[in-house]
Amino acid sequence: MAQAAHHDEHGEYHHGGQEIADQKETFHGFLVATVWGCALIAMSVALLTLAFAMQLGWFAGLAAYVAIGVVAGLVFRLPGVWWALLIASTVLLGLGGIVAPLLAGLMG
Repeated sequence: MAQAAHHDEHGEYHHGGQEIADQKETFHGFLVATVWGCALIAMSVALLTLAFAMQLGWFAGLAAYVAIGVVAGLVFRLPGVWWALLIASTVLLGLGGIVAPLLAGLMG
């Protein structure tokens, strides 16, 4: 992609004179979203694969979910929001792993 020439008021060209702070910020946001998205996809695939495809049980999948989340958080030095999301989703998935079998047992 060609950049437009950057000229001063006298018409002289100055290489590298364009301000790129906005582009850097946008690219950083894209990378953060990519890391979060990939980590969440990997965590979900591990949970569902262990729980349903390999029939190791919901809590084995949940353990893999948490392990991948912790490793991703430490390796990529993710902020506190990541850890809050990991804790909240683990609690909700754990409760779902307890409640769903109880409800299924009541129905049949």
